[in-house]
Amino acid sequence: MSIRISDESKNLADQLHSAAIQLLRKLRREDAASGLSAPRLSALSVVVFAGPVALGDLATVEQVRPPTMTRIVDALAEQGLVTKKRNAEDGRSTLILATAAGKKLLKRGRERRVRSLARQIAVLRADDLSALRDAAEILKRVIAAI
Repeated sequence: MSIRISDESKNLADQLHSAAIQLLRKLRREDAASGLSAPRLSALSVVVFAGPVALGDLATVEQVRPPTMTRIVDALAEQGLVTKKRNAEDGRSTLILATAAGKKLLKRGRERRVRSLARQIAVLRADDLSALRDAAEILKRVIAAI
């Protein structure tokens, strides 16, 4: 059974897509304080929140070739943000794990992003805050269904 998608749904989806991209771009400004490039920060985020992760899987998630991911992971390891170990289940692959320093760096970055967004939310009227809270809950349900 196919779902008919109305023009209103398409329009709202387009608006939400644009808003999400703009929000992330603006919050990304806070990432400069981490001292990492965007690809390294993105890879570290995957390792922290989904790790330990095999190098090949990390390359797939980040949509880069394994040699590129190897260079990114090597740089993160040199900075003490991740460690590599042999996969006990598959000796041919390497698992990437976040170190305490890597987790701390990512946590601080998230705190900066959230603080930046919270400053903007703090000036909203009560009815806008309520609407935004409701919208966030709805978005969680929509995202879970994708």
